[in-house]
Amino acid sequence: MPHYFEPAGPVRADDLRPLDVVLAGAPAGVVTAPGVFSANRLDLGTSVLLRTEQRLGGPVPAAGRLLDLGCGWGPIALALARLAPDAEVWAVDVNPRALELTALNASRLGLGNVRTALPDAVAPGLAFDLLWSNPPIRVGKDALHGLLRRWLDRLRPDAHADLVTHKHLGADSLTTWLGAQPPWTAQKLASAKGYRVIRVTRAP
Repeated sequence: MPHYFEPAGPVRADDLRPLDVVLAGAPAGVVTAPGVFSANRLDLGTSVLLRTEQRLGGPVPAAGRLLDLGCGWGPIALALARLAPDAEVWAVDVNPRALELTALNASRLGLGNVRTALPDAVAPGLAFDLLWSNPPIRVGKDALHGLLRRWLDRLRPDAHADLVTHKHLGADSLTTWLGAQPPWTAQKLASAKGYRVIRVTRAP
């Protein structure tokens, strides 16, 4: 898991790998590079999340701030930016190379509403209207729980988070844990190819 703990240096031109994907229902020519999560393809879990959102997720807020937590090379942030061109999309990752690639891909696709940031660079008072994430499940339970608590608490009262995790990596136990964290409640939104999409909302 070097993309979590040992970030590579700045991206060089000869590091870049072209990749053709579909984001928000339209083709997207992006670039990836070694040293980030799923550098060779659109990760299957991320793909499940994006397809689920297209079918079941409901409308994306047209404005406000939307968060891609653990952005990698940017597929979720780029999809959000396409779906909500008037919103401010924040792509957050601990890996500077991931942020560099996300910014480069946003520029290539003409998406000027994407902002990239290390976690500690996001102003403490900034609140979000939506969170989508394929969270870094392999960092360990304690680190993952701390990460999710930190960012769920930055959602506005009427906002929600949608997370994707594989069932063999603890999706069901994560759903149970999330539902036991006041003021949050959690439920399975969809399942596909072994992945669960979990919706987290504020309890009434």
